[in-house]
Amino acid sequence: MSESIKVLLIDDHEMVRMGLVAFLSTEEGIEIVGEASSGAEGLRIAEQTKPDVILMDLVMEGMDGIETTRRMRCVHPEGKVIVLTSFIDDEKVYPVIEAGAFSYLLKTARASEIAEAIRQAYRGQPVLEAQVAGKIMSRFRQRTVEKALPHEQCTNRELEVLRLIGEGKSNQEIAEELYIGIKTVKTHVSNILSKLGVEDRTQAAIYAHRHRICK
Repeated sequence: MSESIKVLLIDDHEMVRMGLVAFLSTEEGIEIVGEASSGAEGLRIAEQTKPDVILMDLVMEGMDGIETTRRMRCVHPEGKVIVLTSFIDDEKVYPVIEAGAFSYLLKTARASEIAEAIRQAYRGQPVLEAQVAGKIMSRFRQRTVEKALPHEQCTNRELEVLRLIGEGKSNQEIAEELYIGIKTVKTHVSNILSKLGVEDRTQAAIYAHRHRICK
């Protein structure tokens, strides 16, 4: 690496900063350009030093890591924020990622892992603690389901039944065409009405035509 990675530390615990400085100062290619004990101080130093990577605590008195990260995107958008924290609850993970955090590590990470995360952030490669990555994937899947059309939650068999409802078939006719029992058809119809959020077969039929589920 031809140039050193400029790193700014923001943490309101002096002992944490001292430990990070002691280790990172020995790492080739990493230069500590500043230390801050608060978010507000960190923003001022970032504006002056233009660090490549900001290694920041999440829970601090005054301006917390979430708000500091959000403001950092305005003050120094080129800097990659790595959150280094002891917390992994949803109320902190999602907001700081949405605020612009690039990587998320726990303070239980080994010193070598922190140094490698700094190098990867400099290369544009985010690093997420495994539990955080899992939370983000779950959140993404949940939002995908929420954005899906109601009938996309139906099983293939339910879609077949919905198609036949749209074609005006009775439960008996559906049972005969699909070679299933009348009781099974009624169960499918009940599930379909629930998933579509409609009250009766007529509304289900209208939905089927509107979304071109039936011919």
